[in-house]
Amino acid sequence: MSTTHPSWITRSLQSVWHPCTQMQHHETMPLIPISHGRGAWLVDTDGRRYLDAISSWWVNLFGHANPRINAALRDQLERLEHAMLAGFTHEPVIELSEKLAALTGHELGHCFYASDGASAVEIALKMSFHYWRNSGESERREFVCLKNSYHGETIGALAVTDVTLFRDAYGPLLRQAHVAASPDARLAQEGERAEDVARRAAAELDSLLQQREGRIAAVIVEPLVQCAAGMAMHDPLYLKLVRESCDRHRVHLIADEIAVGCGRTGTFFACEQAGIRPDFVCLSKGISGGYLPLSLVMTRDAIYQAFYDADVTRGFLHSHSYTGNPLACRAALATLAIFEEDDVLAKNRERAERLTQALQPLAQHRSVAHFRRRGMIWAFDAVLDDAAAATFSRRFFTAALEQELLIRPIGRTVYLMPPYILDEEESMLLGTRLHAVFDKVIAQ
Repeated sequence: MSTTHPSWITRSLQSVWHPCTQMQHHETMPLIPISHGRGAWLVDTDGRRYLDAISSWWVNLFGHANPRINAALRDQLERLEHAMLAGFTHEPVIELSEKLAALTGHELGHCFYASDGASAVEIALKMSFHYWRNSGESERREFVCLKNSYHGETIGALAVTDVTLFRDAYGPLLRQAHVAASPDARLAQEGERAEDVARRAAAELDSLLQQREGRIAAVIVEPLVQCAAGMAMHDPLYLKLVRESCDRHRVHLIADEIAVGCGRTGTFFACEQAGIRPDFVCLSKGISGGYLPLSLVMTRDAIYQAFYDADVTRGFLHSHSYTGNPLACRAALATLAIFEEDDVLAKNRERAERLTQALQPLAQHRSVAHFRRRGMIWAFDAVLDDAAAATFSRRFFTAALEQELLIRPIGRTVYLMPPYILDEEESMLLGTRLHAVFDKVIAQ
């Protein structure tokens, strides 16, 4: 905790409303004023460092102050910082769109840009609704999300979010969506496997689509991992079955890959592991390497063509002032270049095995349940009574800081989503210190 520079904490509390925070908690849990970052580490104004084991809310893929991304941004600063994308275009947004389309085999050939994940979800929902309207099927105006899903906190995104903590206060503002069963593998009954849970959840969704035939515009899912639901992981079979259902009932499939894309689950797009393509992909977070706000929606040419008309009202008129910002796009291009030049996906498989081995003693802990991994995401659930669970996340966060770890549990779920650069020493340190933190918090 910072003692040398308390003024930073005081000034922040007096002027900044911090996100996803009950501000009163900072009366007893001081803010950490960060001075700088290097690699996997953040350093506060006292010089104390913290291993960023959650990639600063899942955005930082290749470390803080990455030299290659820094160089790309310096170059872009001397060329163009921003220009409106309505009526104009520029090299970074064109190249980024082309490269992303190529990663989908050009099945998703058009990109629409915004600045944050919730905005990307809003765009995909609006595009789907408007597509059906332009296609003469304006009765298709309903959406389906999954139980415990999280897609953002703007009004449209919150309407397809099923996390009570975020949603309930704003219920009267929201359009109601259908909530289908989650394929969370932790729901397996005795004798069942993850595939069985996937089949059961997919069958329920198909039944819903049949019941609401002709009324559903789109189904939105977080492929492979429902992150805010406590890293609820499911079998890729679920996505394959949902794709088949959506095709059968002529419903769009929106893949919210904001948290799980960009290699986080082991493939660049999580949907690749099911061998399917959605109708819309939402990307944000890691796409810019954690440098600048950027989000986008990719969609099929057939959907794009439904808006292509002389009639202005048939166009997609959604806009953001910083749409396609050149600096953010250049950071994304540098991020994609690192993926290609360093064979990141292959090297991540080695990193994942190394960290998984370092976590094995913790995985066997008597107070650990459902230890699980998907790509570069690890999670486990603490076995606690309700009283201990109520304060577990904050107690764990504080104890982890004392061990130079930045880890922010979701309820009783402890998870790791580190940047794709951890070396062997850092992996061992993370495994050992995480175990020590868990032991301390469980004993409290």
